[in-house]
Formats: sequence, C-alpha cells, structure tokens
Amino acid sequence: MFEALRQYLEGNWLLAISTPIYTVLIVLEVFLSQSRRLNFYSFRETLINFWLNIAHTMLGLAIKGAVLLLMGLIYQYHLIPWQEGLLYWALLFLGLDLCFYIEHRCEHYSRILWAVHVTHHSSVEFNLTTGFRSSVFRPFISFIFFIPLVFLGFHPMHILLMDAICQIYGIIVHTRFVKKMPAWFEYVFVSPSHHRVHHASNVIYLDKNMGMVLIIWDRLFGTFQEELDTVVPVYGLTKNPEHRHHPLWIIFHEWIDLGKALSKPQSWFNRLKILLMPPGWSADGSTKTSKQLREAMHSEIIHPESK
Repeated sequence: MFEALRQYLEGNWLLAISTPIYTVLIVLEVFLSQSRRLNFYSFRETLINFWLNIAHTMLGLAIKGAVLLLMGLIYQYHLIPWQEGLLYWALLFLGLDLCFYIEHRCEHYSRILWAVHVTHHSSVEFNLTTGFRSSVFRPFISFIFFIPLVFLGFHPMHILLMDAICQIYGIIVHTRFVKKMPAWFEYVFVSPSHHRVHHASNVIYLDKNMGMVLIIWDRLFGTFQEELDTVVPVYGLTKNPEHRHHPLWIIFHEWIDLGKALSKPQSWFNRLKILLMPPGWSADGSTKTSKQLREAMHSEIIHPESK
C-alpha cells in the first residue's frame, strides 16, 4: 500500500508538495482556534468540507481524459507558436487568473452555474478546510473558460497545471487568523481579508471579490469590496440549506430548488431567465438578487422614513 502511495505521489508532485503544507497549516489553525476558544472549527462541518473535496477530485479524475482530448483537438488550431520561457508562464498565469475571475463571476451571476458553485459557499464556518469545500461539478465547466487560452497557444497540460498551482493559493486565503496584509499586497493580491468578504452573506458583501490570486480584476471590473470594521462577516448563504451535513443534500439542494422554480406555471422565456439570470431573480419579484437587495438596503439608509 505504501509503495503504491509513493508511486502516486511521485506522479503527482504538486499534491506531494502541497499536502504537507496544508496539513501543518490546518493543524496549527485548529490548535489556535481551540486554545483560544474561538470555535472556528466543528467536526461535522470539517468532515463535509473534505467529503466535497473528495467528490470533486474523483469526478475531475474521471473526466480528465475527455477534457484533455477536447482541449488537445482545439490546440491544433492555436494562433500563437509560443516558446516556453518566463514570458510564456507569466502570461499563462495572468490569462488563467483572468479566466478564473470570469468563470467565478459567471457562477455568481447565472443561477444554473450558481447551482454548481453554491456548495463552496454553503459553510457557516470560514477556515482553511473551507478551501477544500469544492464545487463538485466544477470540472464539467471550468475547462470551457480555459478554451481561449488554448486558442492563444498555451498547452492544455500547462493550463491545468497552472490552475492547480493557483488553487493552492486559493485554499490558503481561507483563514480568519490573518487580519490584514501590507497595503501593497492588499492592492494587488487576494488576501484573507478580501476572501472573507467573498464568503460573507451580509448584503454589502454579496458577489464581491471574485479573484483567486489577483484582486486587480475586481478593482478593474467593479466587484471589489473592502472588509469593513463595522460589518463583521456572517458566513454561509443568505438562506442556508436545511440539511447542511447531508453528503448528497449539500450537493443537490440548489438543483432541487432550481427545479421547483422552473416547475411553477410561467412562460418558457421566464424559465430561461431563471436559468441565466442571477440567483434570486424572479418574474414576480418574490425573491431578490444581490443587486436588488443592495438597492433596497441603500434606499432604507437614504430614506428610513419610507419603511
């Protein structure tokens, strides 16, 4: 068994490097949380986090061959004959991080994609293991957003490798122990503070800070929000799932709610809008999107007498 494990880790060097780092950081964070009685961890929530990561990993491995085959077919028609070097890898990093930002933003602004992504946001805790709370069905959609990189001449294997490297960074920003990084860092990179905002269900924080490594995309495209001293993040969803620790319900609850919304008597055009419009959109206004919730909040602040 140990020999098989050794051979597997030799063939997956990134996993072999990152696993000890994760282990040390998680053990340290658990120790600090317990010793200071902060209760950042609970057993059932942590168990679900690892279950979702395992489900995501197994599904990703199952379709990896098909994904590489499709990307390889597209790569035959790439536009730029790159020479591997520092410029190649730097541009691949920038391009992939931008593609992830676009993917992530689409997941927050289209309900059918939100049904894929919602599992990552469904924890009421925020700790390093929350980073492992994967969107189980992401392997089915993420490669679609990488296709422009393939056309530009970046090799499919290199794209998936860079994605895996960036995901490592994306995991370690899930912590409440790092309050603020230096100002220059906070301006350029996603920090734990930025990512706490992203996971918060407070109205002012909804659908903000979509970047994985660089926060510059959020600053450029209007989705940046600073963590405010006056607004403590409340983690989870605006409406948390009923069975938060059920291994299947936590994956499929939004799909079930989506099916219920589509089954209501209405036009086919409205059904299409339910799929494509942001979560919370409804033809009759009975539910609200994050933008509508923010507009209502601002209206109450400006015109409190109208309540």
